[in-house]
Amino acid sequence: MSEETLEISFDEIEKEREKYLLVDTRDKVTVEYGMIPGAISVPEQELEKRAEELRGDKIPVLYCTRGLFSQEGAEMLREKGIPALSLKGGYTGWLFQQMQKESGKEDSEEEENDAMEQRRKDIELSIRKKFHKQLFSRFARGINDYELVKPGDKIAVCISGGKDSMLMAKLFQELKRHNKFPFELVFLVMDPGYNEANRAVIEHNARLLGIPITVFETEIFDAVYNIEKSPCYLCARMRRGYLYSKAKELGCNKIALGHHYDDVIETILMGMLYGAQVQTMMPKLHSTNFEGMQLIRPMYLIREADIKHWRDYNDLHFIQCACKFTDTCTTCRTDGTSVSKRMEIKNLIAELKKVNPHVESNIFRSVENVNLHTVIAYKKDGVKHSFLEGYED
Repeated sequence: MSEETLEISFDEIEKEREKYLLVDTRDKVTVEYGMIPGAISVPEQELEKRAEELRGDKIPVLYCTRGLFSQEGAEMLREKGIPALSLKGGYTGWLFQQMQKESGKEDSEEEENDAMEQRRKDIELSIRKKFHKQLFSRFARGINDYELVKPGDKIAVCISGGKDSMLMAKLFQELKRHNKFPFELVFLVMDPGYNEANRAVIEHNARLLGIPITVFETEIFDAVYNIEKSPCYLCARMRRGYLYSKAKELGCNKIALGHHYDDVIETILMGMLYGAQVQTMMPKLHSTNFEGMQLIRPMYLIREADIKHWRDYNDLHFIQCACKFTDTCTTCRTDGTSVSKRMEIKNLIAELKKVNPHVESNIFRSVENVNLHTVIAYKKDGVKHSFLEGYED
């Protein structure tokens, strides 16, 4: 352990596990992507207020995404007389270490490959059996209802390394097994400047899941690093552009993103409450900058809770955000929204659901049932139209 930084490694903790209490200080959205087993959640912004909860027989070991902010938190707790420490490398470091341990077993390479192959088969079986209704059926329904895949398509399945895009890749592979008509898939991973651990975790999970990824590198993180105003929005826009460009270079006519049902209903409410507009995240879009290209969202009808259940059932661990700006940044979404606003909307929907169990489906269906005769104004092709146009008619 370093006296200067108050860091402790996970190996040191494992030697005397009963002495330590792991405390996940990442925000609530990020924690949903996975925690270290046995840890409790105390978001960084609540740490000072809840400090007394951590005063006890066990030594609190804080961790964030990469071990930067958790050091500050540990110092703050120490000033209050609580002997806190920070986990070296954070959650990403722990993931990387677990992956290395798994690969470094004394088994032969052949035995290791056989074990990984068996695990992959079990994961695929869970999609076909246990989660067929919740995942594959809704995936296929979304594709059929919105006509997302057509004969002759070549689709770039865009993989960020998170649970949503990794599952989307597996569902596309399952769809190919049924193959009612010919279409091609390219599993595309853009590296915008990941550190070694994040890149390794993505590659390890792709190998485990049997996803033959095509990786290409960009310098997006470096390009937006010094941008003060809305760097995450700019980063998201640049990522989308690079994905379109690479997909088109590879002969694809569509890119597939892993947004799900919960993303859709949250976006509807965010548009109303923060953007003063009624809009939704569309299941497919024509690109305005890349002629002949389309964006599709085949996970459109899949619930996030079911994705998490599949992940946890199969003991899978994925990265979420891996940017350079902050340890807990989750704003690098393709829709450019901030985590705090999205978290507010998640909490709002959860509260509304306590009173009305149908609130989520009602939000979703609201943009399918817009009556233009009952709205004051609407926009079409960038032109605003008022109910007064033809009112006298």
